[in-house]
Amino acid sequence: SQGRWKEAEELEAKELGICSRVLGEEHPSTLTSMANLASTYRNQGRWKEAEDLGVQVMETRKRVLGEEHLDTLTSMANLAFTLKGQGLTNKAIPLMEDCCRLRTVVLGPQHPFAISSRKTLTTWQSGAIALSKQNNT
Repeated sequence: SQGRWKEAEELEAKELGICSRVLGEEHPSTLTSMANLASTYRNQGRWKEAEDLGVQVMETRKRVLGEEHLDTLTSMANLAFTLKGQGLTNKAIPLMEDCCRLRTVVLGPQHPFAISSRKTLTTWQSGAIALSKQNNT
């Protein structure tokens, strides 16, 4: 939160190494460490590294925890933001659609996470429609 991304990255990488060694690569705590490192990469604008790690976290959480687990849904949303940050809206929107659908089913339509995901999705879809119209004129 202080913007000291390089220091955060070094600590997170160290933590990830320890968690992987002690707990195993698929342990929920290891996956959280990995997700934190991906977030730090995203905050530094290191999009490809953030994407690669985000995909790994999401896919592993799907397999280990299940598609509807809250941590899996968080990793889906985080990856969607990473894709959107790279301008890959055509990949980000379908992922956020899945996240919205699952969060609504699991948490209910009035849960803050479900509401936040819907608002984000609507904003992205509106932007994509506006851009499409602009490009067609």
